[in-house]
Amino acid sequence: MKNITLEELVSYLKDVGFVYQGSEIYGGLSNTWDFGPLGVELKNNIKQAWWQKFVRESKENVGLDSAILMNKEVWVATGHIASFSDPLIDCRRCKARFRADKLVEDFSNGTVEADGMSNDELYNYLVDNKVKCPTCGATDFTPIRKFNLMFKTFQGVLEDAKSEVYLRPETAQGIFVNFKNVLRTTRKKLPFGIAQVGKSFRNEITPGNFVFRTREFEQMELEFFCKPGTELEWFNYWRKYCFDFLVSLGVKPENLRMRDHSQEELAFYSNATTDIEFLFPWGFGELWGIASRTDYDLKSHQNHSKENLEYLDPETNTKYLPYVVEPSVGVERMLLSVLFSAYDEEEVGTEDKKDVRKVLHLIPRLAPYKVAVLPLIKKVHGDKAQEIYTELSKHFSCVYDDTANIGKRYRREDQIGTPYCICVDDETLTNNTVTIRDRDTMQQVTLKLDEVVSWVENKLLF
Repeated sequence: MKNITLEELVSYLKDVGFVYQGSEIYGGLSNTWDFGPLGVELKNNIKQAWWQKFVRESKENVGLDSAILMNKEVWVATGHIASFSDPLIDCRRCKARFRADKLVEDFSNGTVEADGMSNDELYNYLVDNKVKCPTCGATDFTPIRKFNLMFKTFQGVLEDAKSEVYLRPETAQGIFVNFKNVLRTTRKKLPFGIAQVGKSFRNEITPGNFVFRTREFEQMELEFFCKPGTELEWFNYWRKYCFDFLVSLGVKPENLRMRDHSQEELAFYSNATTDIEFLFPWGFGELWGIASRTDYDLKSHQNHSKENLEYLDPETNTKYLPYVVEPSVGVERMLLSVLFSAYDEEEVGTEDKKDVRKVLHLIPRLAPYKVAVLPLIKKVHGDKAQEIYTELSKHFSCVYDDTANIGKRYRREDQIGTPYCICVDDETLTNNTVTIRDRDTMQQVTLKLDEVVSWVENKLLF
């Protein structure tokens, strides 16, 4: 497989229609991206694959879609308003602004874990090691200030303190505040989980690396509620479950690692946390976080709202707050890991005439289009090809293409990851057969038209 750089991947994704710069005709808006015809299909397929695995195939889990705007008291209860912040530092010479923890991690090439460091420790590290400003090279930084990451807005006609609301910085709290509702309406017994896919917003100081860290992003999150004392068993279960799911999507296991948080790194409410990291072109970065959060969230909401959120255990007839295991992953980060794993450039052709084939080896169920319908000659085979496209599109996502010669169209579909190309030719008109070309092997099979749907559907199962 070709090791593509981030710059090469971004250029490729823009060129073929996966991702565009946000508000591009107006000069763009920093750190915003729009997902094009191919990108939205791939994103939706990733979300559907996650939902299938974490909700439909799990008898313990149910789904939820909670509101983005929530009562301000939700964020008071969880501490987000008081302490959901990044350590902000400015260069006195050029006025550039940075996250102090990122400066430490970048300077140390990731050997120093800055998450658990206090503001004083971060500042002293920068001073003692004479860390330079990435913009101008100076070593003169201001003291660290806390910068709240939540986007504030107003609800209603007046813009005052009473009408303040926040765009949610995570989907998890929508699950926790609905714990009692879901418990009542589903009659679930512990252990069980509540899953959600949705948008979150964080006013990051230093977003970057394309869609790896953005201010607007989607999360796929599960809050799994269990009896206290069993949480570490379930933590290990979901840890492996998430890793195996990534591999099933075509992410290469050799590019993944599990990094367990040390005692110093652990959040005060967690008794175990593991990050599944992916080897991006800039190094290993967090892809999926699995955290054992104890009863912190339910307890915080119970204390602040005065609502009893305890669970009545039917086996022991005792009440308690469940413990929670949270696997949380960003859709965009998973999309990046899938694309980096799938992209390749292969040398094809003869000794006399070499060619480079760009190909996206997406597993079929993630591919934006499952089938491309290609008439060999538009004037002769176009009408029949359109008829076949109309029928196949009732069953799965298809694309129709009649521009350029058949070889160039095969290459075009290889480049965007379409696993199967159907060529409509004279044989189709005379005996109702088509030729299906496999993207990865470039081998072809001939099938009767009435066999195509079941043949493709069987391929999509893997």
